[in-house]
Amino acid sequence: MGHAFATAGHQVWVTDINAQAIADIPSDWSGSVLDASDEQAVQALFAEIADEWGGLDVLCANAGIAGPTAKIEDVSLADWQRCVSVNLEGAFLAAKFAAPMMKTAKSGALILTSSTAGIFGYPNRAPYSAAKWAIIGLMKTLAMELGPFGIRANVICPGAVEGPRMEGVLEREAATKNMTRDQVYDGYAAGTSMCCWVEAEDIANMALFLGSDASRRVSGQVIAVDGHTENPDPKL
Repeated sequence: MGHAFATAGHQVWVTDINAQAIADIPSDWSGSVLDASDEQAVQALFAEIADEWGGLDVLCANAGIAGPTAKIEDVSLADWQRCVSVNLEGAFLAAKFAAPMMKTAKSGALILTSSTAGIFGYPNRAPYSAAKWAIIGLMKTLAMELGPFGIRANVICPGAVEGPRMEGVLEREAATKNMTRDQVYDGYAAGTSMCCWVEAEDIANMALFLGSDASRRVSGQVIAVDGHTENPDPKL
């Protein structure tokens, strides 16, 4: 996502809990090691952004973890709380501290990342699905609350995105369903009308659109970038 914005001429500031990921960003980007669910750390980050940049045009609240893949009776409260903390509270905190800067400018775009799991129920992924549904409610409220200040809020719902994060999901779901990794992988594709997975570039392009003047009257929307998911429970 950062590459898409940088290529379009934006200044980019990225965060990650993984210090190596921040060390590997391009030299002309800004970056911070951050736990998105740590309120004091998030507040300090946005204070630093205000000092360095004087404002913020676009926020992409994209931090997330998969959480447990398990039947509801096997999900621990600690795992539930950690999943919700990162996926939902992380977006809340980012919006909380970005909003004042955008209000001052009387413009801005908040882009929150939900999931197709935030549109459908999702067996064996209760914490993740609950958090992603809540992201949509948060966005709808922000769109109404901040719209009078010229601030837009929208949600992107990615489908199955190629990459290392989904590999872990595939392995866990395969074990839960007594299937192979490849069977689960094929099931995700078969559950879309386009019979495909999604590339990270597809999500980045949508975020770039939602952060641009081309979408200046688009707010309060839930936009799936998923090849049209028809079956939220991947199987052959």
